[in-house]
Amino acid sequence: MGNKLQDKVAVITGGSSGIGLATAKAFVAEGAYVFITGRRVEELDKAAKAIGRNVTPIQGDVASMDDLDRLYDIVRREKGRVDIIFANAAVGGLAPEGAAASPDHYDRVFNVNARGVFFTVQKAIPLLSDGASIVLTASNAHYKGIPGFAPYSASKAAVRSFARTWAAELADRGIRVNTLSPGPIDTPIMGTSGLTEEEVSSFMGQIIASVPLARIGRPEEMAKAALFLASSDSSFVTGIDLVADGGMTQI
Repeated sequence: MGNKLQDKVAVITGGSSGIGLATAKAFVAEGAYVFITGRRVEELDKAAKAIGRNVTPIQGDVASMDDLDRLYDIVRREKGRVDIIFANAAVGGLAPEGAAASPDHYDRVFNVNARGVFFTVQKAIPLLSDGASIVLTASNAHYKGIPGFAPYSASKAAVRSFARTWAAELADRGIRVNTLSPGPIDTPIMGTSGLTEEEVSSFMGQIIASVPLARIGRPEEMAKAALFLASSDSSFVTGIDLVADGGMTQI
């Protein structure tokens, strides 16, 4: 328990599991009130119970403009402002290599991972308090050429680019914008990749072999990184990409 985010209002997309849920718990423990979104009502309600207090779950898909409008309508009515955005919702991206990737796969990945992030932030700007913090979940995949990850990696490169532009556009209001680029993390996102359990296991084994720390990360570790970027601990930090991948892309 702490007070790094005392009385702050945070919106966390993709807050029903994985990094989003761990971050919501961390934010509340530090004094924030959180609004969490997710597409599945049952998972969202479980997450809200796990967080326990100072949380409003709102069902919605970041790829839906109507859902985003409803999200911010509720935030406006309940709290009147937003101090922190953690635009975290994403879908997994492994697909057949190259020309075998379908237009449907491409559209699905970009609609959530890039378009969804863009409009999550754009639609929040009228509610953002001066000095707010925006954290976008990117991925270390945008640093590497990983076979089968072309649309996913490109969508995360777009997120990294958004952060730079918004950091410049919002600097006069003291609003900081940064990205967090996780490496392989123990979250349910691979369940959205369309792979079998055996294929996921094989793929993760290959990934772990390329991580200098020889393991995958934990959602709680990413939550601590997000907390740093969201809080005044990073008050002179904007436009950066905080890579948390066990050294995978850095060594």
